[in-house]
Amino acid sequence: MTAATPDSPAPKCPFSHGVQPPAANGCPVSARAAAFDPFSDGYQQDPPEYVRWSREQEPVFYSPQLGYWVVTRYDDIKAIFRDNLTFSPTIALEKITPTGPEANAVLASYGYAMNRTLVNEDEPAHMPRRRALMEPFTPEQLRHHEPLVRKLAREYVDRFIDDGKADLVDQMLWEVPLTVALHFLGVPEEDMDLLRQYSIAHTVNTWGRPKPDEQVAVAHAVGNFWQLAGRILDKMREDPSRPGWMQYGIRKQKALPEVVTDSYLHSMMMAGIVAAHETTANASANAIKLLLQHPDAWREICEDPALIPNAVEECLRHNGSVAAWRRLVTRDTEVGGLPIAAGSKLLIVTSSANHDEAHFADADLFDIRRDNAADQLTFGYGSHQCMGKNLARMEMQIFLEELTRRLPHMRLSQQAFTYLPNTSFRGPEHLWVEWDPLKNPERARPALLAQQSPVRIGEPSGQAISRPVVVQSITRAADGIARLRLASPDGKPMPRWSPGSHIDVDCGDTGLSRQYSLCGDPAETGVFEIAVLREPEAAAARRGSTTTSGPATA
Repeated sequence: MTAATPDSPAPKCPFSHGVQPPAANGCPVSARAAAFDPFSDGYQQDPPEYVRWSREQEPVFYSPQLGYWVVTRYDDIKAIFRDNLTFSPTIALEKITPTGPEANAVLASYGYAMNRTLVNEDEPAHMPRRRALMEPFTPEQLRHHEPLVRKLAREYVDRFIDDGKADLVDQMLWEVPLTVALHFLGVPEEDMDLLRQYSIAHTVNTWGRPKPDEQVAVAHAVGNFWQLAGRILDKMREDPSRPGWMQYGIRKQKALPEVVTDSYLHSMMMAGIVAAHETTANASANAIKLLLQHPDAWREICEDPALIPNAVEECLRHNGSVAAWRRLVTRDTEVGGLPIAAGSKLLIVTSSANHDEAHFADADLFDIRRDNAADQLTFGYGSHQCMGKNLARMEMQIFLEELTRRLPHMRLSQQAFTYLPNTSFRGPEHLWVEWDPLKNPERARPALLAQQSPVRIGEPSGQAISRPVVVQSITRAADGIARLRLASPDGKPMPRWSPGSHIDVDCGDTGLSRQYSLCGDPAETGVFEIAVLREPEAAAARRGSTTTSGPATA
């Protein structure tokens, strides 16, 4: 198999039909592999569930429909991200559905010349550019954007809070991240509807399957988007001293002209407008939908905003906005024990990896206290991990804080959720919610509007996550040793654990904190059991409420 080039046709079947007779589909692949269609409604609605069979039975398979090898397990995908020499990102922005000559001619007429960006470039070019452009993404710099995010979230909720219903996507979750993205990039705020149209066209053009009669219209939108990005960049060059990531790049170009080139800046301008807002908008919509589908979790973050950072992480794991990425194999290698030839294309389904039971116990369970939720691969991993991940986390935290404080009684409206058909980026096109405006808490407590919770920049620490438990029983295990059974107050299952795991126990307001190894039967999911040695000088343990952190593997 030869190396693929951008917009080339899907490669031919990699199997030798002379070795074994072809199946009914024409390839010696399983029926499910032959039927795999990432543009189907099943994949769009729930990618991890759609490929569950693959995670469990065939974690690496060839898709004749797509012309890609598909990878679905956590360890395999993380290894691919880790080795960006063998698994090149160069096809990450390649059109997954090659377009016809008419659409290609339209793009050419606009001078469309999308080049490498941080997403799809190889070494040795990638890391020098990443290092040169990283400073605006540091926690210290990102904090400068927090007041704007809070102001916008407040203003947009103000617009509909007395209406009793809203489409959160149309009325908040698309425009606020777009405004923040433009502010971060230093882009003047252009017409929102136009930019939304261009952004959708870019997604369809790159990761979708536009029909032949749609390709020309999409190409015109993408071409106009390209020219708009160029005009904005030219205007920025007139005064590069202004704030913004693109102006920062223009200033860096003077010091590092061979690293930050003209073509690179133009491509990053266009890609940045999409990347900086679309994934955050979708991730926010997915998170709110997921939390409202789990009323107990929604109630918990309403009552305790300190849970929001880890809830964001679990939402990104369980139902993130990035379903899959793509890689090009540069040399003969193996993935999941299968030989893969140089030139092969990979679709790595990160959303499936996030539901891999081998890494996330009870992976389908939505648990906002999950201690390894931050291991999610929604932002990628390694040298190509999303640079804007912490800006996205900040926005999601603030959106959830604003909505849980002001609309804790909000609920999902009855609706059918639809998604823009594509392989990689997903979020509901609409998210209708409703509530009783007469029950808005701020009507009775106006001071509530002044409250705000501190935003965590970066991923939360698993060690900082607490879980309330009650002492279910105490029995004597030996002289001076008591055996305690700890259970969830609401009777729900406790996290799965394995021998060698431990928990930290904080005893309410007593100030006592101790670490204990878990004992008992790991198959008994309703309780944690610990053995406690009596210390005469310590305060006597009391039956009642306590919290645990973990379990973390010792």
